[in-house]
Amino acid sequence: MAPDCKIEYLSREEIEKLQLVRLKKTVERVFEKSPFYKKMFKEIGFKPSRLKSLKDLSSLPFTQRKDLRNNFPYGFLTVSLQKVVRLHTSTGTTGKPKAVFFTQKDLDQASELIARSMKMTGAKREDIFQNMMSYGLFTGGLIFHYGAEKLGLLVIPSGAGNTERQLELMRDFRTTIVHITPSYALYLADVMEEKGLNPKVDFSLRLAYLGAEPYSEETRKKIEKIFNLNAYNSYGLSEMNGPGVAFECEEKEGMHLWEDNFIPEIINPSTGEVLEDGEEGELVLTSINREAMPILRYRTGDLTFLYPQKCRCGRTHRRISRIKGRTDDMLIVRGVNIFPSEIERVIMGLPGIGRNYQIILERERSLDKLKIKVEVEKGLFNGSLEHLKGVENRIKARLKAELMLTPEVELVEPGSLPTTTGKAKRVIDKRVI
Repeated sequence: MAPDCKIEYLSREEIEKLQLVRLKKTVERVFEKSPFYKKMFKEIGFKPSRLKSLKDLSSLPFTQRKDLRNNFPYGFLTVSLQKVVRLHTSTGTTGKPKAVFFTQKDLDQASELIARSMKMTGAKREDIFQNMMSYGLFTGGLIFHYGAEKLGLLVIPSGAGNTERQLELMRDFRTTIVHITPSYALYLADVMEEKGLNPKVDFSLRLAYLGAEPYSEETRKKIEKIFNLNAYNSYGLSEMNGPGVAFECEEKEGMHLWEDNFIPEIINPSTGEVLEDGEEGELVLTSINREAMPILRYRTGDLTFLYPQKCRCGRTHRRISRIKGRTDDMLIVRGVNIFPSEIERVIMGLPGIGRNYQIILERERSLDKLKIKVEVEKGLFNGSLEHLKGVENRIKARLKAELMLTPEVELVEPGSLPTTTGKAKRVIDKRVI
């Protein structure tokens, strides 16, 4: 069944009216049934009847990742286990995972948002969709799968990895749409070329949905040029239903955040102050259409901003910018704040650069040292040593101008850096404090 597109064009007044109705129901629900929120509301002396407008939401405390881990596994559940049909977990680097529960209604709604998003970008029933994301406890694979099926596409659940098989499936069934990490898309292109295949001619791709890791606009353009397709940015997180929280339309100027399901806020990550549209800060989300596990004012850790102007496509749901990075993956090098996405944007925008890079942080004599290994196209290694040194110096100068810090740059041959079929590990921090 095709998604109802009318909701994408509601007036702002209609959207906010719907949000308030759903927010009130959600707050009442967690007040009555969520062990975590029941305790929190009691501690702050809050009753649902005090919620009169959307602005009143800011009077509630934030929910943080540590809250989900500290209340693992059932502290946020608002339905009986008999009504839960799915468990996903979102793991971090330390401590307990975050358990995320779904009722059938939650799964249906999550699928609806993916179907809505895919249709918005031009996906059609005749398309062949190959899902190269991991299945299992990671929400990105399964939820996207269901959304594509809901839209009526033929779905190939290839999962992550097994590159030889991926290429075979793409050629045999003439795959037209892929869901893939940006780093794996670039790796696929390398393998295609090694096999003497032309990504533009020997394959039938026309759309790619990129997600699961930060990447730059330059990387998107590189992928689009290599495969001759349209690549769209998507955003989601397990705690908010998985993928499909926000998605680009064909204008590709920010991602429409589906405000009939989520209320966004942008805050100063240091003070918690709510910022105005257009100001960059940390994205905070409140789920207002979830049954099993609604979450209020969840600090995502993702840095973005809300566009103050309307989108040219006519849709009224507000847009968030491309995720710049995370509050917790910001690198501090000699007192300078650096995001890996800033380095990528500079590197990928330069001619002759390959498709992989690595950021290495070390400490020498108590001083931080930033080193960047960059794969370059084969032709560059056929020139003189002086030419290679010139390329290194240009990269170094561009990075210095952007970062206000001079890194060490090492050019390496194509295919010499580690690759992955999942999220790329771009940063290696060897510093010992």
